[in-house]
Amino acid sequence: MFGKKIPLFKLFGFSVNVDVSWFILAALIIWTLSDSFFPSYFEGFSKVAYLWMGITGALGLFASIIFHEFCHSLVARQYGLPMKGITLFIFGGVAEMADEPPSPKVEFLMALAGPVSSILLATVLYLITIVGKGLAWPAPINNVLYYLVLLNFVLACFNLLPAFPLDGGRVLRSILWAIKGNLRWATKIASQLGSGFGLFLIIMGILCVVMGYGFVVGVWSALIGMFIRNASAMSYKQLLLRRSLAGEEIWRFMKTDLVTVSPFISIEELVSDYFYRVHLDMFPVCDGDILLGCITPEEVKQVPREQWDNLTVGDLVKPCSAENTISPQASAVKALSIMKRTGNSRLMVVDAGRLVGIVALKDMLKFLDLKIDLEGK
Repeated sequence: MFGKKIPLFKLFGFSVNVDVSWFILAALIIWTLSDSFFPSYFEGFSKVAYLWMGITGALGLFASIIFHEFCHSLVARQYGLPMKGITLFIFGGVAEMADEPPSPKVEFLMALAGPVSSILLATVLYLITIVGKGLAWPAPINNVLYYLVLLNFVLACFNLLPAFPLDGGRVLRSILWAIKGNLRWATKIASQLGSGFGLFLIIMGILCVVMGYGFVVGVWSALIGMFIRNASAMSYKQLLLRRSLAGEEIWRFMKTDLVTVSPFISIEELVSDYFYRVHLDMFPVCDGDILLGCITPEEVKQVPREQWDNLTVGDLVKPCSAENTISPQASAVKALSIMKRTGNSRLMVVDAGRLVGIVALKDMLKFLDLKIDLEGK
């Protein structure tokens, strides 16, 4: 879902990150608020005042989204569901789960926590506006507070729509799951509804543009619709992948005909003799029988081209960690979870400190395709 993520801060152990696409949204929100929304509803202020209102309103918007997702994460932690963090991106924000909820109850409570938190926040902000009006606060401050009250109510209502993966869609999935006891069936139904809702938003967006009801509104409606359709389909596919790989150990997928790299060769040799010839995006680095770590194009890209002859692989090697290694007895689902969390498509399989193989995402996907083809499921 995300591209490059930039860490912002940690809140009660949850990392808050921002996807690079968020900066596009931030600029659009500030421009829309300062140039259109606030001047239309609150007249009589200077352009500088509207700009500051737009900036403050945008910051309040993203603070509201973080609060919304943070409440999801708190409930998930309460029930032992690991959360990878909160990420802001072009369509708002998301609390990233490492796995599916363990029961319909947890799904229901976790999903409902978001809209409830937004309604509570809107109520608190409304009470603050009453206090501010009584104390004769400057009008721009009260206007921004009114905007944030409305925003949080809209955020709660929109998320309660029964379109997976919105909160309302997750509530619906939890109810269907509880009724039939089948998470796969419940996810399929909720995903189909989410996909249909996404298609509705796309059509409405196109009609808005064609009929002249609002170009910006139409474009955003279509983009959000495409995002919801894609997210619905991906959520169902990820569930199928986890279920199909359940019970499979990692040794079934690992390759033992390994291509390793010496820590003593230059970066120039690494690029020309390995990356350009073998066409892999990760190589284990070994000194004899000792595994030192691995190296990827990401490490090489940090070095200026003119220094490739002066540095060796040992200077850039990424040490072994829980993000790039796995045990041969570990489950394929665990490997998939690590790959999803880190973005790595290959993991080193290590047994008692010794490299015994490599497991690649593409091999697990090939297994899944074959299993579906043979079993017809």
